[in-house]
Amino acid sequence: MSVSVDTGPRLGPRPGPVPWVAMYHSVGDCSDDPYRITVTPERLDEQLGRLRRRGLRGVSMAELLAARARGERRGLVGLTFDDGYADFLDHALPVLRRHDCGATLFVLPGRLGGDNAWDPLGPRKPLLTADGIRRAAEAGVEIGSHGLTHVDLTKADDDLLHTETAESRAVLSELISAPVDGFCYPYGTVDARAVAAVRAAGYTYACAIDPGPLTSPHALPRVHVGQNDTAVRLYLKHRLHRLRRRPVAGL
Repeated sequence: MSVSVDTGPRLGPRPGPVPWVAMYHSVGDCSDDPYRITVTPERLDEQLGRLRRRGLRGVSMAELLAARARGERRGLVGLTFDDGYADFLDHALPVLRRHDCGATLFVLPGRLGGDNAWDPLGPRKPLLTADGIRRAAEAGVEIGSHGLTHVDLTKADDDLLHTETAESRAVLSELISAPVDGFCYPYGTVDARAVAAVRAAGYTYACAIDPGPLTSPHALPRVHVGQNDTAVRLYLKHRLHRLRRRPVAGL
């Protein structure tokens, strides 16, 4: 006679550690940089070189999340560049290629060829044109949406929230003739309503800065990386990540 043994409730997959993702912006001259959003090409080269020597490789968010889904996350970190500055092509892309790294570039399809008008201080920095974004995509860079025009989604009404999420995805998909799976919250600000809108718009994932209890595939935390982050500081930020971020379901 066989005896069945009650082993208790079946548990789903264990939550995984939150991925380590670096947040960059502009790569170029940082002599006038009140928001600390710029790193020089030399500093980026030093930072990526140290990661590589530590056995880590920077990849796009799409590659990072796909590898994690296969259980192959070891040795990979995410590299993201916000706002879509024009200097990405001339200054960031050659450094990424030198170190065999990938990246995700979050752009603003409503400000093509414009500048960082949302920043009241500091120099005007030109943004990529439509052709520049296509060139980045053709070079193998993942293109994601940073919203249409860079507005704080937590302060947007329903119509603006839809425009900045769903419409920006449609415009950008048409521009690069490919699906757009990633979103990045302008200013890093996020609330449950913004997360719901991004999910409803069809994005696979979204990046924030420090989303706290909202942390999920549609509100991923990132680590700001600036000019003052030497190779050693960047390594320490990576090492401390597991201590600060608890495992989250779906990751």
